[in-house]
Amino acid sequence: MSAAAASAPRKVNVRTPEVMERVQAEVEKHYRSPLVEAVRAQGSVLQIGQTTVRLAREFGFCYGVERAIDLAYAARRVFAEKRVFLLGEIIHNPEVNRQLSEMGIISIPVGKHEEEVAKLTHEDVVIVPAFGAETNLMKLISSRGCLVVDTTCGDVMSVWKRVRGYAKGGFTSIIHGKASHEETRATSSRAMGDDGNGHYLVVLTLADVDFVCDYIRHGGDRDLFLQRFSAASACSPGFDPDLHLQRVGVANQTTMLKSETEEIQRRLQQAIRDRDGGSDGNFQVFDTICGATQDRQDGLFDLLKKPLDLLLVVGGYNSSNTTHLVEIGEQQLPTFFIRTSECLTSLEQIIHFDLHLKAEKTSYSGKLADLAAEVTIGITAGASCPNNLIEDTLLRIFALRGVPAAQVRQAVGL
Repeated sequence: MSAAAASAPRKVNVRTPEVMERVQAEVEKHYRSPLVEAVRAQGSVLQIGQTTVRLAREFGFCYGVERAIDLAYAARRVFAEKRVFLLGEIIHNPEVNRQLSEMGIISIPVGKHEEEVAKLTHEDVVIVPAFGAETNLMKLISSRGCLVVDTTCGDVMSVWKRVRGYAKGGFTSIIHGKASHEETRATSSRAMGDDGNGHYLVVLTLADVDFVCDYIRHGGDRDLFLQRFSAASACSPGFDPDLHLQRVGVANQTTMLKSETEEIQRRLQQAIRDRDGGSDGNFQVFDTICGATQDRQDGLFDLLKKPLDLLLVVGGYNSSNTTHLVEIGEQQLPTFFIRTSECLTSLEQIIHFDLHLKAEKTSYSGKLADLAAEVTIGITAGASCPNNLIEDTLLRIFALRGVPAAQVRQAVGL
């Protein structure tokens, strides 16, 4: 294969009408829930006896996630005789990734991307997940001549366009996100610019931002600054805070908590103004939180305005957008982050992920156990959680409260 042929990814379109008809049928079979759709149609509330379940106005798969799953299923069908590899996870949901594995799609763990891609050939197919992939990895895939099915979310690519623009204009990208997250790593690589001379800094917490703002205003210990961010691979190679904080543009991982991103933007802008005598000339910002993330956060805020005894948030424990829904819920009422309905082990015990311990644990819920008491339970999920898992959770709640599945379905006309 010539150098010219290997210079760009061999991207292929697998969304042909005949393939997508089969794919849609498979995806609906695996993830659709007529029960959830029926509950939504009657105002997202289902009450049977003493038990009421309220669903958030917006939850579950967004367009970008649906597209990524469709493309992955289509790739398996189109390239039935080839090896098909996936960079990490298509989305952060264990049920979806399990389905892809059972279809024969081989997941390459994040820590082994370069090592494993270097072994591939031009006969192999590589699926790029919804989070995207780093530029150096895409170049390696191109050099191997692999066929590429790119499922990168359009909202993520919009952020890439923004940070490339920052680099071109001589602005350092300050990215609100998790430095180790696939999406943020992909965005950081684009923040280096087309010529590789750009710079980025990744901040996660308000404490990180306050540290950066103090340096912008007053300067400080350069080595201490680099120690804080370099250790977490949260800044670009050769980053110098004395040089690269002069002009900054803010971007974000698309699944972050909207209110926190907005506060980070405000604090950074004020720090630049304080240093530059009120001028905004060295500061740029654009809203790069994805619409689906905002909708699910807003939907939960609306749900929390109604009386609830507890909240269940369903999804993968490594899902960023789902994690932020848990953070919102925890501010107001008992909130349990569950992977599937199996986490509701009994009327009293709930297995859930504790964000603060960063581990799964079991907690006691007396509310569910008292069958004579009226109970109202809220349910929401992030953009990577399929509706069939919401259905399982809803049915499990009613089963634990003595209401069989047939009665639940009958209550919504199914």
